[in-house]
Amino acid sequence: MMQTRLCQMLGIGFPLVAFSHCRDVVAAVSRAGGFGVFGAAGTTPEQLEIELSWIDAHTDGHPYGVDLLVPENLAFRTEAGATQGSLAGKIPNSHRAFVHDLLRRHSVDPTAGRDPREDPDRLPSYQFETAEKLMDVAFRHPIRLIANALGVPPASMRERARQHGIPCAALVGAREHAERQVAAGVDILVAQGGEAGGHCGEVSTLVLVPEVLRATQGKVPVLAAGGIMTGRQMAACMAMGAEGVWTGSVWLATVESETSPVFREKMVAARSRDTVRSRGRTGKPARQLRSAWTDAWEGPDSPAPLPMPLQGMLSEPAMARATRAAEAGNAQARALVSYFVGQGVGLVEDIPDCRQVVAGFMTDFAAALEDMQRVAQSL
Repeated sequence: MMQTRLCQMLGIGFPLVAFSHCRDVVAAVSRAGGFGVFGAAGTTPEQLEIELSWIDAHTDGHPYGVDLLVPENLAFRTEAGATQGSLAGKIPNSHRAFVHDLLRRHSVDPTAGRDPREDPDRLPSYQFETAEKLMDVAFRHPIRLIANALGVPPASMRERARQHGIPCAALVGAREHAERQVAAGVDILVAQGGEAGGHCGEVSTLVLVPEVLRATQGKVPVLAAGGIMTGRQMAACMAMGAEGVWTGSVWLATVESETSPVFREKMVAARSRDTVRSRGRTGKPARQLRSAWTDAWEGPDSPAPLPMPLQGMLSEPAMARATRAAEAGNAQARALVSYFVGQGVGLVEDIPDCRQVVAGFMTDFAAALEDMQRVAQSL
C-alpha cells in the first residue's frame, strides 16, 4: 500500500488510474486495486445515471471517478437551448456528401440504421448547459474524483467538487497549461504527452512530466499520461516525480472494453507508428489509429474538418455504421474502422482481462523498483 498524497486523496493503495468510456472496465479496474475513471463525453444525463448506477453496484465499494469533456475554447460556440437538430443544419452539404461518398466507396450504406447521436432533440455534448446536467448526475453518486479535459474546468465544477469533498483534476499538454490550471485552483494535474490517445498536444511524456513538475513546484499531485502501457513505464514516470499514472489505451485491448472485435484485432496488429493526430474525428487534434477515414480527411479532396462539435456529429454516426458493417463481414468497411488510441498500441500483443492488466502493472512496477534498488546499492 502506497501512502502518497494522491493515494490519500483518492482512497487507493496503488496509483494506477484507468480512464475508459466503458463501465465494465471502470468497475473491474477499481475492484482489482486500481482507480477507474468513467469517461462521460458524449453521454446524455439519462445515460450517465444508468452507467454510474451500474458502476455503484459493481465496484464492491471501491472508489472511482468521472471525467467530463467541457472544452474551455471552442471555435464554434453552441447557443443556450441548442439541440442536435439545430446544429445539424450548420453542417455544409459538401461535408455530408464527402462522408457519404467515403462510406459508399467502402460498401457501407450511409443511411443504415438510426444512430442515437442523430436524434434532433438530443442536447449537444459539449455545451455548458449539458455539462451542468451531467454534473448534477455525477455528484449524486459516491465518486471520489471529477476531471475535465480540454482546458480549465468550469468554475461550477471546481466549486461543486469542493462542496462534495473530492478533488477536481484536469489534463494538460504543456507547461503553460499547468500553470493556468494551478492558478485556477485545480487539485490534481494529468500531464498528458503527445503519445496519448484522444485529444493531446505535441510534447512527449518524457519531456512534459518534468516540465509540469518544475512549473507547479509540488503544489498539486501530478499524474503522468501518454503511452504508458506497463508497470515499468509507471515506475519510470514516478522516478521522474509523478505520483501515479493516468492510462487509457491499455484498457481498450481488454475483454471488458467497449471496442469492437475488429478494432481489437487491428490493435494487436498495429505498431506505434500506425497512429496519427487528426482533426477528422472531433474537429480538434486527436490521436487515433490510422485508417481510410483519417487518410481521407488528410487527402487532397477533403473539405477540411469542421470545428468541434460539428465534426463529431458528422463522424461518429458514420464510424459506427462502418464498424457495424465490418463486424457483419464487410471486408472493405474494415479499412475505415478506427478509434482513439495512443502510440502505446505497439505494445499490445493480446487481449487480457482488466484484472490481469492491473496485476501485470503491479508485478512489473515491483520488478522495476527492485532493479533500481540494486543499481542504487552498487553506487
